[in-house]
Amino acid sequence: MSEAATGEWLLRCDGGARGNPGPGALGYVLVDPRGRRVDAQGEYLGQVTNNVAEYRALLAGLDAAARHGADPLVVCMDSELVVRQMTGEYRVKNAGLKPLHAAARAAVAKLPRVRFSAVPREDNEHADRLVNETLDKVLGSESPR
Repeated sequence: MSEAATGEWLLRCDGGARGNPGPGALGYVLVDPRGRRVDAQGEYLGQVTNNVAEYRALLAGLDAAARHGADPLVVCMDSELVVRQMTGEYRVKNAGLKPLHAAARAAVAKLPRVRFSAVPREDNEHADRLVNETLDKVLGSESPR
């Protein structure tokens, strides 16, 4: 399911690095139950892997959701790895991701009701655009995508 049901907040998160690792950024968009965008951000992360950028996007988005009292919350990401790790379907084997996963689990535990949904990249377009706009701004639009 890629969309929130009536009465749910929607958090779309994305992270990416140009090169892996390479210059990376995060993006998230928080939408209230009425469909209004209440928060959105892109942030440059420096040299990171794609998976680190995805987790950093999730953490930033969860922080925004907590600030806005988002309940219930549906987190939509196109990173199947992060979604499956957050739902417990996959174990976190990478030592570099373990602290980010633990921080994300702690952030989820502070919110009343959260569920995760893996979505196709095209359904995460706004968050992806924030990632690329941030990287273009920092690196210049000539940098390869």
